[in-house]
Amino acid sequence: MANLSDSRQQFINFLKEKSRSSATILAYAKDIEQLIDYLKEQGVEETSGATTELLQAFMEKLAKESYTPKSISRKTNSTKTFFKFLKSLRLIDSDPASALEHPSFENKPPRILSKLEYRALRDAARGDIRMSAIIELLLQTGVRIGELAKINVEDVNLEEENPTVHVRPGEGAVERTIPLNKPAAEALKKYLEIRPKTQNKSLFITKTGRPLLVRNIRTAIDRYFRLGGIKGAKVNDLRHTWVAHQLQSGISLTLVSKLAGHKRVSTTERYLQYVPARTSEDKIKLEEL
Repeated sequence: MANLSDSRQQFINFLKEKSRSSATILAYAKDIEQLIDYLKEQGVEETSGATTELLQAFMEKLAKESYTPKSISRKTNSTKTFFKFLKSLRLIDSDPASALEHPSFENKPPRILSKLEYRALRDAARGDIRMSAIIELLLQTGVRIGELAKINVEDVNLEEENPTVHVRPGEGAVERTIPLNKPAAEALKKYLEIRPKTQNKSLFITKTGRPLLVRNIRTAIDRYFRLGGIKGAKVNDLRHTWVAHQLQSGISLTLVSKLAGHKRVSTTERYLQYVPARTSEDKIKLEEL
């Protein structure tokens, strides 16, 4: 028998030890806190008191409170993961969450920029050397915005015949080295020429030499989406676009998955349904878009 609140903290510590991203840990923490608050309202404060019926009643309560099926599915997943963890530590004899079912909902297809949108975004940022390099790197490598913000100058190799960028591990990122095509390499060279001289190792920095934060990068890219007349797009859609175009250009699923830093090939495989059938005369290269 164990206290639910104490067990929640153990669970969060476990996620940190597994180097899960801060966003993932925060989401799990909030979901389980909400669940525990509900269980306490029902007079349950120990792990052994949680039943399948109570967990199901919690999910039904969320539905009545207008939570979307997608949100409830996420909370169902958090609940399942939490109780599986408790079972692994033998804090409960049986897993009451194993019988929970996810609500059905329709996943929206990833937003993939068209050729015109792709060009419009690059054109909109062309006068801003730093943001042009950032956008080019996102479009040509598929790195996540959080990964990009943590790239150091030493992680970029532009000296050799085959330029690359190294993505550091941690916070959900998978360590990998990604080749840079000509547009990305040239954009980075131009940026490094005007990058302020500083002891800071971060690749992308402010005029005062401080690391450029994710929120600053996101805000700037959103501005260029507006200037380029690109509606309904978000920063992560640049990654979706990269994955889709790599697959459409004929690069193997396994290699795209590795370069994208997907932990499972099945994650990459989902994009195939959004990629048109390729003919021998329809091979797209991103640098030509």
